[in-house]
Amino acid sequence: MRSRIKVAVALSVILMTGSSMAAAEQVTVTSWGGAYQDAQREVYFKPFEEQTDIDLVEESWDGGIGVLRAQVEGGNATWDVVQVESEELQLGCDEGLFEELDWDKIGGKDRYIEAAVSPCGVGAIVYNFVLGYDKDKISDAPAGWEDFFDLDKYPGKRALRNGPKTNLEIALMADGVPPAEVYDVLATDEGVERAFKKLDTIKSDLVFWEAGAQPPQLLASGEVALTSIYNGRVDAANKADGRNFGIVWNESLYTLDSWVILAGSKNLDAAYKYLDFVGEAENQAKLPMKIAYGVTNPDASAMIEPERLKELPTADENMKNALKISDTFWLDNIDRLTERWSRWASTN
Repeated sequence: MRSRIKVAVALSVILMTGSSMAAAEQVTVTSWGGAYQDAQREVYFKPFEEQTDIDLVEESWDGGIGVLRAQVEGGNATWDVVQVESEELQLGCDEGLFEELDWDKIGGKDRYIEAAVSPCGVGAIVYNFVLGYDKDKISDAPAGWEDFFDLDKYPGKRALRNGPKTNLEIALMADGVPPAEVYDVLATDEGVERAFKKLDTIKSDLVFWEAGAQPPQLLASGEVALTSIYNGRVDAANKADGRNFGIVWNESLYTLDSWVILAGSKNLDAAYKYLDFVGEAENQAKLPMKIAYGVTNPDASAMIEPERLKELPTADENMKNALKISDTFWLDNIDRLTERWSRWASTN
């Protein structure tokens, strides 16, 4: 009799352990924090957990290929899926920091727009760096980056992301270079000097931001009058916080972020399940209703309200005079121009 009890108890323990192990499947997803990650949590993270019983652990970061190298090369990576910018995608793929994707596990390449498909990453969002301002404080809307540099017409501090990328392009457009010619000019030493010379004209009035959550805070507090800002952060601040921020779409800079799986992920199966989930049209279509970023599954657009589509970066009117950030240029020049920027930003 006792042996039967022991067997029953042993079976019970095995069953409980197996159940516990199944429930313990998890994936760590790292994104950009702030209003954007708040939106992702609502439309992606929580529904994913509910539908899959996979425990999703959130992390956030401010970017940088060095952070990814440290995660992977140290052999103790704690992240599985990370949202990265375009040059991080290419650098990380070249260096073997990311898994090469098995597209059959995430709906196939045809599920996504062409720009969203790469060997190591799948597009997450299309977004723009725009000129942002507070309509309650500025009634005469700026027309473009030239106005950003006009301290007489628009007095007050300005904010730019801390780094050369986007800022050198902004400076050249402010100096009269058409968006279509920016990278031709920037590819020359004279063009780089021209951009820094233009930045010199407002240097004493500049504030630098690191994380995407900062520009809305800087505008709300009145610390700056104008700022470069992710278009989705303007939309989120207006909807969630009752702000009255404006967007200048003219001469905005657009790009695409991608999801990657870090090489050696210990939760590879769960990572693929997450990528498949966020790639589905019905799931992607929910994100722009929370924050105004463009989708990478074209079938999602048909599920988004027409009035909302007009507010997204992918609207024809908003893309009319926009500049696509050149991955090729920044891959070739990011190190030397970041060093130059650091020297410039640290001196009076």
